[in-house]
Amino acid sequence: MRQIALINHGCAKNLVDSELMLGKLIQNGYKITLDETKADIVIINTCSFINDAEKESVKSIFDMINAGKKIVITGCLPQKHKKELQELIPEALAFLGTSDIDKIVDVIKKITKDKKTRYEVNENPEYNYPEDVKRQQITMGASSYIKIAEGCNFNCGYCIIPQLRGPYKSRKIENIVKEAKELAQKGVNEIVLIAQDTTSYGKDIYGKPSLKELLIELNKIEELSWIRIMYTYPSFITDELLETINKLDKVVKYIDIPLQHVSQNMLEAMNRPVIDNKKLIKKIRKLIPSVAIRTTFIVGYPGETEEDFQELYNFIKEMKIDKLGVFEFSREKNTKAYKLRPQIPAKIKKQRKKQLMELQQKVSKEINHKLIGKKIDCIIEAINSDGMVVGRTYKDAPEVDGLVFIDTKTPVTPGDIITVKITGAIEYDLVSTF
Repeated sequence: MRQIALINHGCAKNLVDSELMLGKLIQNGYKITLDETKADIVIINTCSFINDAEKESVKSIFDMINAGKKIVITGCLPQKHKKELQELIPEALAFLGTSDIDKIVDVIKKITKDKKTRYEVNENPEYNYPEDVKRQQITMGASSYIKIAEGCNFNCGYCIIPQLRGPYKSRKIENIVKEAKELAQKGVNEIVLIAQDTTSYGKDIYGKPSLKELLIELNKIEELSWIRIMYTYPSFITDELLETINKLDKVVKYIDIPLQHVSQNMLEAMNRPVIDNKKLIKKIRKLIPSVAIRTTFIVGYPGETEEDFQELYNFIKEMKIDKLGVFEFSREKNTKAYKLRPQIPAKIKKQRKKQLMELQQKVSKEINHKLIGKKIDCIIEAINSDGMVVGRTYKDAPEVDGLVFIDTKTPVTPGDIITVKITGAIEYDLVSTF
């Protein structure tokens, strides 16, 4: 039996797709290795959200070709470039689109029999979560992502995701709860709910947004300690949802809300909801007093004036967001923003990003220093070879936010949730004792 490896690129949603493909292969008797040098076939699950992500995926593809591997290219790159990608990379034995991962076993069977290229890319992607497949987790630790929906019905000016992932499709509450229970029984202590927009969850199958109802059911799972929500959409954050988050003991008081900009001009140009973001942030903080808020912004969107940028800068300075990321606008074909004028020079985009990140460093350091001397719940991520214990507070999502370095003589294991005392702080990370 030939061994198969998988290289994953991109977001957490891609990671779940990769784990589903591996699960399907294992269920059909294939051997999986995490070391691509030992594999006969390498699946490369690609990302195409921005240019840098594409370059990273392409590098992996050619690294594996140069290593003499049989390769299967899946995910966003084949979906975006379609037959053009097949012409550019004739060495690949198969191409699967974003909604075609259920075909992975059939494709692997065929390419092991002959060298004919298989092309399985649906021109109109429509994702159906394979509920009969048990994910084979690539990274097993304290936390695990759960995809509650796929696709997107919005049409933001900069974003190609609706074309790559198709319309919004929710999973049923009972299926998500079942998966969460299975993960908890494996030792996962924190589940992280993901979708292109989690606040639209359930609208397509229940007739109304149903994230509140999902959270109530997940909160009943005894083995789980933390439930974290990512990617909420600003105009769908209701008082009822915020009150539910505040009330449920297992739902961490953390709101991830990609605002993208605050200038009315820019929000209109981006086809984003034009709302009073200051009012929204204040409402979230009022209804969830201990909340940590995370957001992302885009700088250098076509037409962004110095006044637009200054408005964004002042917003960040005033509102003191707990966690913040900044992206330079990436021009993508087949998006509204591709043809907009004027396009902002790369030098200005870099300068604006630098200014915002330097400001946020000061904000974050100030917020962290206020935690010194206080006690806070923390989930254990890892224990380093030197004995240093590494964790995250409830204010920090895995992979994107800060860490806590814990000085302790008490034995702990990854997944434990403990209360630590903060003794030191830097820009993004904390030092503590237990």
